[in-house]
Amino acid sequence: MKKTQTTNKKEKTIKNDKSSPTKNYENNSTKNHKSSPTKNDKINSTKNRENGSLNIDEKRKLALAIINRLKEAYPDADCTLDYDSAWKLLVSVRLAAQCTDARVNVVVKDLYAKYPDIASLAAADVSAIEDIVKPCGLGHSKARDISACMKRIHEEFHDQVPDDFDTLLSLPGVGRKSANLIMGDVFGKPAIVTDTHCIRLTNRMGLIDNIKDPKKVEMELWKIIPPEEGNSFCHRLVCHGRDICTARTKPHCEECVLVDLCAKNV
Repeated sequence: MKKTQTTNKKEKTIKNDKSSPTKNYENNSTKNHKSSPTKNDKINSTKNRENGSLNIDEKRKLALAIINRLKEAYPDADCTLDYDSAWKLLVSVRLAAQCTDARVNVVVKDLYAKYPDIASLAAADVSAIEDIVKPCGLGHSKARDISACMKRIHEEFHDQVPDDFDTLLSLPGVGRKSANLIMGDVFGKPAIVTDTHCIRLTNRMGLIDNIKDPKKVEMELWKIIPPEEGNSFCHRLVCHGRDICTARTKPHCEECVLVDLCAKNV
């Protein structure tokens, strides 16, 4: 597949990714999920949810219902990190650890003004990078990872961010969340980004059963979320988690479009 390194976030297309674990969804009767659920398909497994978890088919129906509701509520949901190329998103997502996206978007302006491409950032001293990115917190470790990552992309991949999930994971400072974000937002491939919003909300909704480990949550979601929906679904969870199903205050359930679907209200 041709690599797209300069990205227009509004013109992405979904492509099949053989390296993603989408077979987990496909091997569990995807033919039953080609059409969106109607009102008659509303989740009525109250007894099951009170006694524990839904079965896999019930979770798929619930997932599709939630996806459709969130599409209506947040039709334009997208990554809140500003970027116009794959390497810049790699840098920003590393800086975003324990830092707000809004602050990252401000800090990277100075970083890219001084180092406008992969080659210049790869050649920069770690201390010089740290001086710029320290407002994002954890300045030394983030600067070290960014430097090592850019060096490897420059030297080994000729300034092209790889579009293979496992290769992305091998880059310094890149974990599963970051790799999935790149795969979905930059390359338009199936992706599930298990950030704190995703983990918290999918547990609350009943899609996941008391699992907090990001990789385990991701693997469970691959079983019930259609591959082509995963990336945008996760972006919408971020919007919903910030606006309605908040963590630091009482969730605004009275305003929630999922109030009749959420496990917390069954």
